[in-house]
Amino acid sequence: MEKSELKNINPGDGVRVELIKQDYEGTLLETSQDEKGLILLKLKSGYNIGFVRKDVLNVKLLKKSPDKKEEESKTKHDSQKPNVAMIITGGTIAARLNPKKGGVDWLTDPAMLLSAYPRLYEKVNVVKVEVPFMKASEDMDFKDWQKIAKTCESLLNDGNINGVIITHGTDFLHYTSAALSFFLKDLNKPVVLTYSQRSVDRASSDANLNLQCAALGAISDIAQVMLVGHATTNDDYCYAMPGTKVRKLHSSRRDAFKVVNGKAYAKINAENNSVEIISDYNRRGKSKQVKIDDKFEEKVALLKVYPGQDPKILDFYVKEKYKGIVIEMSGLGHTPTMRARNGWTKKLGEIQKKGMIVCATTQCINGRVDPLVYSNGRELLETGIIYLEDMLSETAIVKLGWVLGHKEWASSKDKVKEMMLTNVAGELNNRIEE
Repeated sequence: MEKSELKNINPGDGVRVELIKQDYEGTLLETSQDEKGLILLKLKSGYNIGFVRKDVLNVKLLKKSPDKKEEESKTKHDSQKPNVAMIITGGTIAARLNPKKGGVDWLTDPAMLLSAYPRLYEKVNVVKVEVPFMKASEDMDFKDWQKIAKTCESLLNDGNINGVIITHGTDFLHYTSAALSFFLKDLNKPVVLTYSQRSVDRASSDANLNLQCAALGAISDIAQVMLVGHATTNDDYCYAMPGTKVRKLHSSRRDAFKVVNGKAYAKINAENNSVEIISDYNRRGKSKQVKIDDKFEEKVALLKVYPGQDPKILDFYVKEKYKGIVIEMSGLGHTPTMRARNGWTKKLGEIQKKGMIVCATTQCINGRVDPLVYSNGRELLETGIIYLEDMLSETAIVKLGWVLGHKEWASSKDKVKEMMLTNVAGELNNRIEE
């Protein structure tokens, strides 16, 4: 086939490649300088395939790729729709297939968002897109949480914006939602974190529904930090879940995130634009101005206890000058005690006398710690451990870093205990219901 036959066809266009025995349909991809003798195609299955030019009889144009100016024109402001802002931080939901190169591009401007998520723009105007960084969630730390919080503060105090949507990777999303719940004070509008387990170019993607529901959450009356995502494995509705009471409970299912020891704020249906309230929440308030309280002590750790574990592991944290540690203990809050070959009781007492704050959570998904049920628990309680009721371990490590970041609190163990057991952002629930 002559090169001239492709002159009116561009990468990104839908084409049919005709060979002697078989035809293939897909999206034409760009070729590098050393691939000029090939025609590259992305099939509808998602796989890429290459053809030697001389073996191709014809390439027929089926569909032109959308023009960038055409996409941008569709993002014009509609005065009948509410305004939201988006903070893009990375993750699967912020990427889409680039048909020109066969890889993915980050969705970092309104036109790109529109092309990937057209139904989002049926519900809201995306008037601002902020990109403080682009990272996988496992590469984030407290400094990234602080950047997101500062970006939120500016957007939430903008009278032209009804709410904020944050796109984020899934694996450590619940750490970020917990951090923002503590960092953002006097919240006046919704802050919605959302995600996708599967990319938007896949037929089974959860991205479109999650983002539509996130938009409805962002313009709702629920002035909370919340995570919005699939409630079931079907594309039917989403839950708006408290930022301090949510956890990723499955590695790949679309309804990976569940509320633990609490209830969702609302059930959101994108098809009929409904937000059905399930539990109490803070209402949006025009008179409030959001303030940042993002002090954080990074020398905190989360440790899981297992049978026979040597308590000398605790000496490492003392040596490295850690200020606090959250220990995931057994169901009600036990470690090996004085009766065990590797008992922890003595060592836990020693490190607390040296100034280490020790908090306890349960390894169980549901329920709370209670050291008063068995003698082993009472033995451990006497060392000075702070038992954190039904607080999730991920939320606990974030809260401990936040509390110890305030020097006026960190100087007194009694004050640290008081703050850790104060319900600041819905992280504690006195009554656990199914």
